[in-house]
Amino acid sequence: METPKKQLLLDKRYLRMASIWAENSYCKRRQVGALIVKDKMIISDGFNGTPSGFENICEENGTTKPYVLHAEANAITKVAKSGNSSEGATLYVTASPCIECSKLIIQSGIKRVVYNEEYRTSEGIDLLKRAKVEVVCVSFND
Repeated sequence: METPKKQLLLDKRYLRMASIWAENSYCKRRQVGALIVKDKMIISDGFNGTPSGFENICEENGTTKPYVLHAEANAITKVAKSGNSSEGATLYVTASPCIECSKLIIQSGIKRVVYNEEYRTSEGIDLLKRAKVEVVCVSFND
């Protein structure tokens, strides 16, 4: 078990890595990155964008297309496809999860979510807390 100070340093490092990963997104309105970490190893990553094989255009007339995947969903489906287990892992994501992604997080066995920015609603965070998933908001200024 890490000390709180050491854990905060690790959380900030992984969040910075997630924010760099977000730069891979073709979305113009908001770029979001996610990493799934288990036993200090990154077991999956994701960023928001269109499904594989689709054109890399996320918005149309200023609105996000309905089939754009969130970073968390991309990371969770990627780890499932790999055969690794996310049971007990930590998800680092640059924006707090929406309610749909929170359902996936709960079902995937992720036990801790660390994020940097607030999403437009808190429904996802509320659901995670209800499911006893540890939720931590980390500012880079802490």
